[in-house]
Formats: sequence, structure tokens, C-alpha cells
Amino acid sequence: MTENALGVLVMAYGTPKSQDEVLPYYTHIRHGHPPTLELLQQLLDRYQAIGGLSPLNEITQAQARGIEAALNQDGGRPIKVYLGFKHTSPFISDSVHQMAADGITQVVTLVLAPHYSTMSVAAYQTAANETAAETGLTLWHVNDWHLQPRFLEVVAERVERALAKTPNPDTATVLFSAHSLPERILEAGDPYPQQLRETGEAIAAKLDLNHFGFAWQSAGRTNDKWLGPDILDELRRLAAKKVNQVVVCPVGFVADHLEVLYDIDVECKHLARDLGLHLTRTDSLNADPGFLQALAEIIRARESLAKRGHL
Repeated sequence: MTENALGVLVMAYGTPKSQDEVLPYYTHIRHGHPPTLELLQQLLDRYQAIGGLSPLNEITQAQARGIEAALNQDGGRPIKVYLGFKHTSPFISDSVHQMAADGITQVVTLVLAPHYSTMSVAAYQTAANETAAETGLTLWHVNDWHLQPRFLEVVAERVERALAKTPNPDTATVLFSAHSLPERILEAGDPYPQQLRETGEAIAAKLDLNHFGFAWQSAGRTNDKWLGPDILDELRRLAAKKVNQVVVCPVGFVADHLEVLYDIDVECKHLARDLGLHLTRTDSLNADPGFLQALAEIIRARESLAKRGHL
């Protein structure tokens, strides 16, 4: 099946598949340093608040299956999709080794995050490169896809549906959010914040939005200063300005997981109730066929560039 097939390495953060995996998962995130019992319990409590565990693992697998199906129906080169996770199995290195064992020689890599940063997408690519160097695989990376037309269309549709659930869509403020990163990325001209802005502005133009803004969420527990404004602070600012309707579009995330189901659906909504805000969240992309078609198009576009010598 894999002879002459193009490999596609879909990379994502990963999530525990059981309660027993939470401690090793959290330890891996902390570069081998186990969390304190207090930190571990806080994470377990968050999982409990969204139903016990994150659904991210099942969603990511469904996304990978959908991408493979879409690509193998478009008449192009046969495709074999592999999943590689940053913090749980199968790890990125495991999947690269498996591709080599299966006879794959050329691979398009795609991180399930639309916006590029040296601290996010580049880190996944580096992990794949290190193992590929041992196996002789040729990797063609997709760096970003935050302005891919079909992706923008799918997100815009979700914003439109969420606005329709607000009492007065014309006065509602749409907040586009993504995972915060340490501010030090700005010193090297990292494009991450600008790309989030470009995505939001493109969607706002599509929908002719009059009121929209940007916020960051899920800042890490470090001494660094992180990108802001934090989404909770932004909700407080909007309430102080007498805004009473907000649609949160976590466009930096492509699936339901802890940063969406807890940070927005629990924390943000709880604060919004206290502030008297009507808060609606856009539906996550998950395994939406239109979204998966967008990813398939992105992969084929990268393959085409490689054929023309853009490695």
C-alpha cells in the first residue's frame, strides 16, 4: 500500500488517553520534571470538569482519517497519513521511524495549528527533522495555513452561526483567540501574533464585522511575560465599556480540548455570567468535512511546490 505513496505526517500536541497517562503526560510537558501534587490535582480537576478526559485524541485520529480519505479520492498520488504527537504516543519520532519502515521516502508534514511560531510549529518540525536525518526521509514542511481560503470560509461560517445565537448580532464583539506564548518571541520577529491578526481580519472582512478584537489564552505557569491581553482580562475590559454580547472564536485551535472546553466553556463563561455578558463560542472545527478538505488542499499545494523544487 505504501509503495510510491506520499507520506503525510500530521503532528499535534496530544492528550492523555486514560487517567493513568495524566502524570507521565504532564511530566513530559515539563521536560521530565514531575508536577507537584497540587499542580497534578489542578489538571485532574480540569479534566473532571469537562467530563473526565479531553476528547482531543479521538478527534485528532478522526481528522487524520478524514485527511487521508480526502487525499486518496482526489486523483493525485496515493497518500498514507501518520499521526505524531508532541507529548504522548505515538511520538513524532516514532511515526517518522514507522514511515521509514513502511518504505515511505517523501513526506509532507502538517502541524494542526494554523499560525506559525518558532516555539510551536517549528518545534514540531525540528523533532521530525532530527529523526528523518537518521532514516533518510525527505520532509516537506507546511509552515502555516492561516489564510487558506477554504479554512477561512469554514471558520467564517461558524462565526456567523454563533452571532445568530446572540440577542443582537450587530452589536456583538467577536474575540479571536489563540494560545498565548512568551513575549520574548517578538524579539526575533516571530510572525505568530501578526498571523492571528491576519486570520481575524480576513474573517471580519468576509462577514463585514464592525466589532472584533483579539485575545490570548492558556498562558503557561512561568516567570516569563506572556502575550496579552489575556482573554479573561479582555472580557472584563469589554464589560467595563458596556459591551454585553461577545462571541469567542478560538481560531488558533482546531479541535475541542482542554483549552477550549475548560478555558472558554468553564472559565470564560463563568466570568461572563458574573460580568453580565452574553458569551457564545464558535463550534470547533474538529472533523468537519470542509475543514479536512482545506487541509487536504494545503498538503497537495505543498507537494506541488516540492515538485517545482521549493523544498
